[in-house]
Amino acid sequence: MRQMATILLATLMPLAAAAEEAVIRIEAKRGAEEAGIAAGAWAETLEDVVTLDLGNGWTGIGIGPLDRADADARLAELKAAGAIPGDSFVSVPSPGMVLVPVGDAEPTRIAPPPDVFVTLARSDDEAAAREALAQFRDEFPGAGIHALAEGGFAVTLGPVAPAAAEAWLSVLTRAEIWPASAAIIPQDALAEAVEAGDAPDLPAPGTPRPLPPLAEVQQLLAWAGHYDGAIDGQDGPRTQAAIRAEIAGNRASTDPGTAIGALAERRQAWRDELGLSELRDEVTGLSVIAPQSALQFDRAERALSIWGPKDGSGAALILFSQKGGQQELLDLAGLVTALGWVPNPEREVASGSVRLKGANDAHIGVAEGRVQDGRAEGWVLIWPASDAQGQARIEAEMSGSLTRHAPARNDAPGATLP
Repeated sequence: MRQMATILLATLMPLAAAAEEAVIRIEAKRGAEEAGIAAGAWAETLEDVVTLDLGNGWTGIGIGPLDRADADARLAELKAAGAIPGDSFVSVPSPGMVLVPVGDAEPTRIAPPPDVFVTLARSDDEAAAREALAQFRDEFPGAGIHALAEGGFAVTLGPVAPAAAEAWLSVLTRAEIWPASAAIIPQDALAEAVEAGDAPDLPAPGTPRPLPPLAEVQQLLAWAGHYDGAIDGQDGPRTQAAIRAEIAGNRASTDPGTAIGALAERRQAWRDELGLSELRDEVTGLSVIAPQSALQFDRAERALSIWGPKDGSGAALILFSQKGGQQELLDLAGLVTALGWVPNPEREVASGSVRLKGANDAHIGVAEGRVQDGRAEGWVLIWPASDAQGQARIEAEMSGSLTRHAPARNDAPGATLP
């Protein structure tokens, strides 16, 4: 791809007119004082000696700023003359880096390269460009149309920082969100805006972050709806495809670690909003992960502890616990169905366990039950049908979370099902 970005130099105060971009790096010293002494010594034999902060307490010593081609030529000349160390090299300072010259000259700051645009479609005909714009605005409402300086029209996104444009071009074309023909174009290649657009929210790459353990990554991706494989902590094509889908879909960062970190924050905010945490029911002695912001205790009826909707949430949770085995568990499953808590359920019945799930126009119901320590016990969640995605996420959090924290209080002599 043609290199679009040109690094420009601008000084601190006062501004200077320099427009050069490279530095010949000679050596590095730990500590600014030691580096200043070394830079002064180099300045006795060399021109344009500068220092630059490398981070972590290190200061670089170099020659610059120089045009890149001039820097390469001067590096070869100085090495041939034995005037600088043989491991000296040319580097391009990052935007924002300050070059401090030896002596009284003003420091210079490397300015960010000029913003660019991304062309999503091109046409000789303005009407065709407008048709294409309507399609792209479904995904990018800020897309616009520019006349091209060379003639014709382009559907454009921008302005965008060059580093962000380069990073997202690869990600979004691979995800087929942008067409394969999408390209980066400098602003001076555009004429007037025919249909004004807005800058897209496409962050430039930052410092990479490490990924969490892969099992945690898979759980997060499953919550987001990108991954339906086993939570096994093993890397593979499905996990990688799910990570790419999260990056392309939410556009928090092109860095996988940063994108997954943002996903974890989004999931935690969702959990906090729902009050999704361990609910300890004193009637049955059972505990389960539940959306407590949507529930409030209503009543106990023999084998059942009923938590109804809170603040009109339309949700309910029923915990059940009764002495018995497989038959009692099946009886409880039949009761759950008869009362309409899980309408028209699909059943998964195994020795010592049962699972039901069904829905109607009003709500989605899911139930999990088990036989453990001589008791038939479990839970039923009722959730509004209008929030199917939320229900699926809550179900995934609840599934397998049932534990016992205390003896059941609802065991009375001769107690039967309601």
